[in-house]
Amino acid sequence: MHSIELTVDMRARWFADLTSAVGTFCRPLGDGLVNVFAPHATVGLAILELGAGSESDLREALDRLLPRDDRWSHRHGSRGHGADHVLPAFVSPTLTLPVLDGRAALGTWQHIVLIDTNDDNPIRKIRLSFVLG
Repeated sequence: MHSIELTVDMRARWFADLTSAVGTFCRPLGDGLVNVFAPHATVGLAILELGAGSESDLREALDRLLPRDDRWSHRHGSRGHGADHVLPAFVSPTLTLPVLDGRAALGTWQHIVLIDTNDDNPIRKIRLSFVLG
């Protein structure tokens, strides 16, 4: 298995497009599977269309589903931080994708996106792992 760790700075943003980094990682590796894993308790990974309003639609849906208020039992950190700890139950912290000829087999508009609504921890580590097919 081939594996690397990325560092992603999430300051001043709540999502990051990882598609290019995953593509660079997979390019020399041929056919197989790539796993993208976020070893954090408050983030998730999604496949999402970018640039056509999906980002704001997702943020609005997350804000309705996981409001940033004091209803949460988990209360350390910033206001509403308990919602951050529930996020991975809805947006998984791991994705596995087929890789064909060194390219993640994504659809035309699909991007690999890190979702992070937690302002308390801006530096994230992402583990990319590749298994030959």
